[in-house]
Amino acid sequence: MKLTDSDGCFACGANNPKGLHLSFRTIGEEHVAEFVPTPDYQGFAGIVHGGILATLLDEAMGHYLWHEGHHAVTAELKVSFHSPAYVWQRLRVSGRIREVRGRLILCTARAERDDGTLVASAEAKFVRVVDRA
Repeated sequence: MKLTDSDGCFACGANNPKGLHLSFRTIGEEHVAEFVPTPDYQGFAGIVHGGILATLLDEAMGHYLWHEGHHAVTAELKVSFHSPAYVWQRLRVSGRIREVRGRLILCTARAERDDGTLVASAEAKFVRVVDRA
């Protein structure tokens, strides 16, 4: 399988009209983005859907791996929800690489409100893709 960067990515693609349009920067050993959820991304009224939070966390980790030259896909994603995320309330999402073991890469991520309240966290296993093209 060959992974190709896509400007149509739901999470970070600038050309996806329905996407999240995340823009990451590297700060120390973390990959960080800010996101202000609109009502398009709510589950219950005024509360961000858990699937969107999971996507934010997965992308924070996966995008960092791509940035670091690891062409990898999510093999396992464990998300813990700690506090509600609200529509129109900015979130800071960060991902980091915890350990590299051959083709297996372990990562963690966090989503926090501006006041530092932890909204959700994740642990993930990514597997490097071998280019078979």
